[in-house]
Amino acid sequence: MSTFDHRKYHPFPPIAKAHRRWPDRVIEHAPAWASVDLRDGNQALVRPMDAEQKLKFFDLLVRLGFKEIEVGFPSASQPDFDFVRRLIKEDRIPEDVTIQVLTQAREDLIVRSYEALRGVRRAIMHVYNSTNPAQREQVFRLDREGIKAIAVRGAEWVKAGAAAHPETEWTFQYSPESFSDTELDFAVEVCAAVNAVWRPDRGQAVILNLPATVEMSTPNVFADQIECFCDRLPGREHITISVHTHNDRGCAIAAAEMAVMAGADRVEGTLLGNGERTGNMDIVTMAMNLYSRGIDPELDLSLAGEIVACYTECTGMPVHPRHPWVGELVYTAFSGSHQDAIRKGTAYYRMHGGIWTVPYLPIDPRDLGRRYEEVVRINSQSGKGGVAYVLERDYGIRLPRWLAREFSGVVQAESERTGGEVAPASIYAAFQERYCTSPSAWEMNNYTLTRAGDTVKATVGVGCGATALQLHGQGHGVVEALMDALARSRGVRAEVEQFDQHALTAGTEAKAIACVRVRLGEATATAVAFGEDTAEATLQAVLSAVGKALDIGGSGHFLGDRQVAALANL
Repeated sequence: MSTFDHRKYHPFPPIAKAHRRWPDRVIEHAPAWASVDLRDGNQALVRPMDAEQKLKFFDLLVRLGFKEIEVGFPSASQPDFDFVRRLIKEDRIPEDVTIQVLTQAREDLIVRSYEALRGVRRAIMHVYNSTNPAQREQVFRLDREGIKAIAVRGAEWVKAGAAAHPETEWTFQYSPESFSDTELDFAVEVCAAVNAVWRPDRGQAVILNLPATVEMSTPNVFADQIECFCDRLPGREHITISVHTHNDRGCAIAAAEMAVMAGADRVEGTLLGNGERTGNMDIVTMAMNLYSRGIDPELDLSLAGEIVACYTECTGMPVHPRHPWVGELVYTAFSGSHQDAIRKGTAYYRMHGGIWTVPYLPIDPRDLGRRYEEVVRINSQSGKGGVAYVLERDYGIRLPRWLAREFSGVVQAESERTGGEVAPASIYAAFQERYCTSPSAWEMNNYTLTRAGDTVKATVGVGCGATALQLHGQGHGVVEALMDALARSRGVRAEVEQFDQHALTAGTEAKAIACVRVRLGEATATAVAFGEDTAEATLQAVLSAVGKALDIGGSGHFLGDRQVAALANL
């Protein structure tokens, strides 16, 4: 019999709630954020952070704007105790930051926690005990009254400890651990009993933290639990409701977001979701979700690169390249249609400004210190839009659509040949080699243009030494005049199939570019030339294209060593 047997498990019971209000709400402002990186995150590491790494991480959290930071479990760990003492003795805690410590509801541990916090200006004493049926029956072997008694005694010891340290401004926090797997009526009963000791109605600051210690339900069920809890808790208006979600089902962020819609005021989590098993709720992702919808997250996440660097250095954990908002590849497009839309969308935004609506980019990557250079990258899945975007972005070369389509096939073939990404420098080198080279026999060395009404007369010198030629022609434009010169002077009757010319952007050495495709019999050839003006670029592009067409074999590739002979036979 297979050990993979779903019959060992039972469905999670939904909340029978007739009138849900939270689905109709939207989040309009950020919740209070509480980082638990230095406690919950740290205890989940294979190699916990040392003191210096903790200090570096703490300083980063402060710079990001966190106002509440859980710094350890000092009663259970000497390194945690020493770290808390160091923060206080070295005056490392800013005036507007409150540190938090965790303790079980045991008198000796609570006393030890107050010893760690001695002399701090302001702190949160966070006490917890497990309340769900599995823990009651299998671990503590106590009924509901026995579990409630643990919580009440813990609350009394916390209150007594604070009275012994009146120099500190205290906030009391209680967590019914495994709240989401605890009967709702019992969770309310235990929390109300704790509040009866602490008396938030008389001014004592109290946080009730409701954890999904192990995620067991869909996020909407957790939101129902939060809304029902808030509705049933006596004195709700005097209390801060906090949530602490875990990611066992991959829904910690959604659960926290819906919990805020359901009435939660505060969210505990970690940077990038570090934590036990599958991790804690990722504050960076939830905060960026708000930011992307025009809500101030009240955290400075423009330091995204620094967050990733500090996280990987201090935790030893990698950040997945697809991690929401901060992963290496999250603003990267390889798909051709995506690249084309991004190129056009960013151009539109630069021209018009206003609200960001660029396709495939939920935010402007520059907001997080990312560059547009990282957005479009080229592989075998990329189309003309991506190749054109790279040339324009990195080299100021704007290709016409017909040439972008043609050249993308060249790049795609190279990517398929190598089996990987094609770097911008390689794309540019391929472009130069394919289109911008002109053998000496077809290099223009001088030209004269005169206009008489609608007619342009052209005299163009090409080649050097024995192969030097002067071509003379006229037409309604520069291209027509040169084609006439080639036809009348040397019998070359080529047809221009595609042509584009324009001025280049500031910062490039040349001032103009011309792109042309010509047909000569069954042969076609494309060339690109740069010049001081569009006339110079156009003349050279046409000459190069005609020269290539004359020298094309059956394979369609330019055979440079035949150029001089071909020209001599004209």
